Amino acid sequence: MSEKKIKVCLVGSSGGHLNFLYQLKPFWQDKERFWVTFDKEDSRSLLQGEKVYHAYFPSNRSIKALIINTHRARKILKEEKPDLIISAGAAPAVPFFYIGKRKKIKLIYIEPYDRINKGSLTGRLCYKKADVFIVQWEQMKEVFPKAVYLGSIF
Repeated sequence: MSEKKIKVCLVGSSGGHLNFLYQLKPFWQDKERFWVTFDKEDSRSLLQGEKVYHAYFPSNRSIKALIINTHRARKILKEEKPDLIISAGAAPAVPFFYIGKRKKIKLIYIEPYDRINKGSLTGRLCYKKADVFIVQWEQMKEVFPKAVYLGSIF
């Protein structure tokens, strides 16, 4: 009997958040996967040949973007049925984590490396939903007590 291959959703805004998720390639490269990010030049270039869904932007503190991305998250998660969602931020992660939690999908959030003393808004919103919440600075355990401290991932 073969081991079940997990399906992974990697969700994050373009730029640094997307590059961070891409650096997890040793983990995701042998898994069925799809991406959710902004339709921007860097994401089109980096994810060429990958299965990609586009999140609405600009999304920072935008109710309109939250509503649109929540609708997209419902549709994408219903169609794709991933076993795991991984994000390192930013805003598009929030609707995927909230809907993913309701669908009993495992959730991993990685707080970005540049967050040393204060959690990101996305991190604070995803913290209670995440099955595993990872921080890269030990002092961030004061902000997120249930977090797993791994040190610098890269």
